[in-house]
Amino acid sequence: MIDTVIVLAGGLGTRLQSVVKDLPKPMAPINGKPFLQYVFDYCSASGIKNCILSVGFKADLIQGYFGNKFLDINIKYCVEENPMGTGGAIKASMKIAGTDEVLILNGDTFFDVPIGEMYSLHKKNNSDLSIALKPMKNFDRYGIVKNKSDFSISSFEEKVFRDEGNINGGVYIANKNILNFFPPVDKFSFEKDFLEKQIDRLNMKGFVFERYFIDIGIPEDYQKAQDDFAQFAY
Repeated sequence: MIDTVIVLAGGLGTRLQSVVKDLPKPMAPINGKPFLQYVFDYCSASGIKNCILSVGFKADLIQGYFGNKFLDINIKYCVEENPMGTGGAIKASMKIAGTDEVLILNGDTFFDVPIGEMYSLHKKNNSDLSIALKPMKNFDRYGIVKNKSDFSISSFEEKVFRDEGNINGGVYIANKNILNFFPPVDKFSFEKDFLEKQIDRLNMKGFVFERYFIDIGIPEDYQKAQDDFAQFAY
């Protein structure tokens, strides 16, 4: 079973400034608790024991709240002195991970993927990198991911309005060997500069999960989360 997670929590939350001021986006309060605390609840319930928390903007607020251990999860911090992009943050965090496989999550989205099931699929299909895909209808906020019958990812497509499609849900299981395929720079996009560029070189799989998903990046969904999470508990 996988027991180590990297959580990307360095976001500025620019689009949320109208409702959440002077806080890192993952610390936006949802019913009196930081959004990131729900992510930790999920990780704990999924058997995760170690977390590398990638922090940047107002990192001290996150460090002060969660400390070096939260619930039953040991926490290490990977602090961005300057913005590194999602790819740079994952690269730096993976370098200090003590395991050959890691779960990767965004600190500002929640996708209720059954991690044990996803990990079994990851191993069974000899995947280098597995991505949890979320089916959506009538949307233009996300690009889509297409895959084949053997789960291999065939393309990442740009944001346009679509009647339906599978989006990248921001939940990954990665083998540490993917470090060898990262760009030789400190700052880059995991999605644009790594996933899209290495699609033919790595055994990349996409697994569809019809589970609860929310991204609190815009005020409308931040407000929706207040209602949703009032009934959501582990």
